[in-house]
Amino acid sequence: MADTQNLFKRSDYCGVFRTEDIGREVSVCGWVQRQRDLGNLLFIDLRDRTGIVQLAFDDKTDPAVFEKAKALRGEYVIAARGVVRERASKNSAIPTGEVEISVTELNILNRAETPPFEIVENSQTSEAVRLKYRYLDLRRPDLQRNILMRHRIVKITRDYFDAQGFVEIETPMLIKSTPEGARDFLVPSRLHKGEFYALPQSPQIYKQLCMVAGFDRYMQIARCFRDEDLRADRQPEFTQIDLEMSFVDAEDVMAVAEGYMKTVFKEVLGIDLPTPLPRMTYSEAMERYGTDKPDTRFGLEIRDLTEAVRGCGFAVFSSAVESGGTVRAITAENAADVLTRKEIDKLSEFVKGIGAKGLAWARLTSDGVSSPFAKFLTEQQMDALLSAAQAKTGDAVLIVADTVKDNALAALGALRLEVANRLSIERGGHSLLWIVEFPFFEWDNEQNRYVAMHHPFTCPTDRSVQYLETAPERVFAKAYDLVMNGIELASGSIRITDEGLQKRMFKALGLSEQQAHERFGFLTDAFKYGVPPHGGLGIGLDRLVMQLLGASTLRDVVAFPKVQNMVELMTGCPSPVDAEQLEELGIRVIDKE
Repeated sequence: MADTQNLFKRSDYCGVFRTEDIGREVSVCGWVQRQRDLGNLLFIDLRDRTGIVQLAFDDKTDPAVFEKAKALRGEYVIAARGVVRERASKNSAIPTGEVEISVTELNILNRAETPPFEIVENSQTSEAVRLKYRYLDLRRPDLQRNILMRHRIVKITRDYFDAQGFVEIETPMLIKSTPEGARDFLVPSRLHKGEFYALPQSPQIYKQLCMVAGFDRYMQIARCFRDEDLRADRQPEFTQIDLEMSFVDAEDVMAVAEGYMKTVFKEVLGIDLPTPLPRMTYSEAMERYGTDKPDTRFGLEIRDLTEAVRGCGFAVFSSAVESGGTVRAITAENAADVLTRKEIDKLSEFVKGIGAKGLAWARLTSDGVSSPFAKFLTEQQMDALLSAAQAKTGDAVLIVADTVKDNALAALGALRLEVANRLSIERGGHSLLWIVEFPFFEWDNEQNRYVAMHHPFTCPTDRSVQYLETAPERVFAKAYDLVMNGIELASGSIRITDEGLQKRMFKALGLSEQQAHERFGFLTDAFKYGVPPHGGLGIGLDRLVMQLLGASTLRDVVAFPKVQNMVELMTGCPSPVDAEQLEELGIRVIDKE
């Protein structure tokens, strides 16, 4: 039974006590971290979200209180009252380690069963078990610090944008489905059977309508949903710092975003972030790093060997070049001894798994060049290849050839990260940069058509709009992504506000006038009544918190995350629902085969 007699309220949190508090009478509440029974001395470490304080019981303690303390076990919820005093055996590992509370009153508020794992920092218990008991996992000090830091970052966010004149406006969670991009989560309507709402992938259309409405500067800490396969840095529901601005160009939006990042870095990490941030074109990022979200904290940049191997006797290289393809490489410095034949075979299987045809290689040892294709090249051709790869003795050169340049670059971009992991290449600090001059369209093999790389409301650049109907691959977007440590942290663009251009864009994306009006008519109709030029940005809050904390996964900064198959292990969702609920919604579930 819980001890409800003489219930008293907390005066202080556990982690706040210091030597200046000595002599104060205080009351604290929390969970028992551990008990140490030394016979006539008894110590309890009491924990709450601010830290741990030691409770002391000795021969001066009321015998009834002492006996009650002896009954305490891990995770019992208690309240204690006493006087702060200097601690005889100090503990420099905790902030409260110089003091303790000599307890005069003790209430057991609730008992606890032995938890399935110990509530400690850096728990070695499997993540699956911890996620099943997430409410216990969240008691761990390291996770609590993460969630509290997330709270602090959200407060900094609101304060910054408020000071910049932004208005926080909530947009709907039940919206019209406009399938363009990731899959929507659909919500059936009970009142309108056979019709559905969608959960927003972003507040994109509504924030543009806020500009039409004259709010000028909008922001929102917005919940967003995407029904797509999960990856390490992805959850089906996520939080976005969303903003939109009127009467601006890309430079204005980027400047506001840089000011925000500078503020966050200063207040959270104590770092003066240099601004303006560097910029790199999409084309340069792909050529050097094989990705539009490069981690620039280390080298291993991609080198172009195409001209160096043109006409060589190695068919893998020469046939790719003759077909209009490319031969590219990364050079791992001082890795010739580490990247043994066995290790390179593993890397070869890795690149095959992501679409490459194979991996050629050359190791430059003190005995000379070791390579399976060396016999097909003359000495001059090998020297030209190694020169183009910027390789020296002790290095290993890893080469991908492909008839499609983008395939080779993508494979080497992924290989670059894999090699950096295998070689334990240092990646300290924070690297932020803007990626600009994006292609407007990208080819979707599944749909066999061009799709918008960002979204269909992104404005094409003035100099490339002429190619909209004739050469879509030559159209570039007024779009900009903010990349941090190799992840896309933010994405934004200047929007189309010209009705004629928007119609041309829909047509280029394969939408008929009827389809475009059915999906987006409410937006294009609104634009007929006077729309200001505008643009915006969405910053991934979960990813930002993860990077600032140095967490290894988004699950460490989200209170109740889902695992890779979109299941929440704690509640067991998604789960079946009653037949009555389905009938009321007019839905029939087809049995799984």
